[in-house]
Amino acid sequence: MKKKILLCIGLLAALIPSQARDFDVMKYGATGKGKVLDTKSIQEAIDICADNGGGRVVVPKGTYLCGTFYLRDNVDLYLEHGAVIKGSTDVTNKDIYPRRALVAALNIKGARILGPGTIDGQSNTPEFNNQGLTNSDGKRPYLVLFDGCKDVTVKEVHLVNAAFWTLRFVKCDGVLVDGITINSTHFYNNDGIDIDAKNVRIANCLIDALDDGICLKSNSADFMPENIVVTNCVISSNCNPIKFGTASVAGFRNVAISNCVIKRPPEMFHWDWADSTKFYRGIAPGTKTGLGGISIESVDGGLVEHIVVNNITMEGIITPIFLCVNSRHGIGTMRDIHISNITAVCEGILPCMITGIKDSRITDVTLRDITVQHAGGEKPMAGRLRENEKAYPENRMYGLFNPACGLFVRHADNILVENFRITNRKIDQRPAVVLDDVTDFRGYEMRCTGSVSPLFLQYFDCKDISLDSEKIL
Repeated sequence: MKKKILLCIGLLAALIPSQARDFDVMKYGATGKGKVLDTKSIQEAIDICADNGGGRVVVPKGTYLCGTFYLRDNVDLYLEHGAVIKGSTDVTNKDIYPRRALVAALNIKGARILGPGTIDGQSNTPEFNNQGLTNSDGKRPYLVLFDGCKDVTVKEVHLVNAAFWTLRFVKCDGVLVDGITINSTHFYNNDGIDIDAKNVRIANCLIDALDDGICLKSNSADFMPENIVVTNCVISSNCNPIKFGTASVAGFRNVAISNCVIKRPPEMFHWDWADSTKFYRGIAPGTKTGLGGISIESVDGGLVEHIVVNNITMEGIITPIFLCVNSRHGIGTMRDIHISNITAVCEGILPCMITGIKDSRITDVTLRDITVQHAGGEKPMAGRLRENEKAYPENRMYGLFNPACGLFVRHADNILVENFRITNRKIDQRPAVVLDDVTDFRGYEMRCTGSVSPLFLQYFDCKDISLDSEKIL
């Protein structure tokens, strides 16, 4: 009997992860005091862990000043509660940052970064900000970079004060991001999560970003970001909380975004969008706001197709829905986009927009169950909205005015809009809907409050237009 008990204990012990698989960075010389660089000690712990088949590199409570260090295959970087990895503020020093990232993972598989500790890029400090760094200097490192990796995870950690983009994936296959917190609001280009990857799940994240919040990017013609799910996230941004583009070389395919809240950004350090002579009209001074709540763009020759966005509430943005094709670096293509169950309280006067170009029309778009509130207060716009095919894609790329107070569609085919409700806080003299070179537009249960225009719908060079099954054209 005693032998059986000992045998059972032995079997149970075999099922429990061995503590020998934990590699404590303190045992490899890390100080955890935040005064001297602990980069070499953390790298040594990672390398020895990887060379022994993988395991867990543990970062105990403390502050660890670092430059670039590299993850390895099958290594978990585990930051205990109270553990803070701080990036050196000397970001232009190639000896400290040989790679343009604080935490770098290059062509590896099975690596994970796990919480509940913090990785801090220190962009909120005087030491960082007194170096003369600029918006597009190309010097500042990513906080965390995964490049060419497979089956990687970032879970529960806090990522704060990035020097550049916060969490970047490039040509990765198999990505899980779950339950992380991002707060990067102190410097230009502080994107939250930038995804050039396939087979991706992002869930349960809280993101405050100065620049774009969750941004899909496509930088290579030979790699298509696809099979991407984003759900149950709370996002704020001074730019675009949910964005496809601006890089869109191959494009994006099979993407589902659902059950997210877009909230007003808590900070506004660099951009005051209320400057009505330069940026946006109808925004009160000091208003904290982002730009396009859901921005889907194909501007570099890529194909964007099979996109579903559902159940999003948003405030602190200007344009709830912005779909754009242009020919900045090639003629893009966009089709099969379905957006539903959107509730938006907006700043300014720029409406939802679906804007293709003559050489590439946006096709097969459904907007269903959309409720938006705008500032209103505009007079009718003289003439038709200008084209701007080569511009940087953003909701103000066509100018500070728009002819519609609710929905503007141009160079598009097969557009279905059902249960679209528009409210203007100030009386607006523009039509609710303006169509320019649109074929097969069907609107059902579309309503507008606060517009005194004699026209609900205005159109130019259109055909096959109907409202509530009544043929208009």
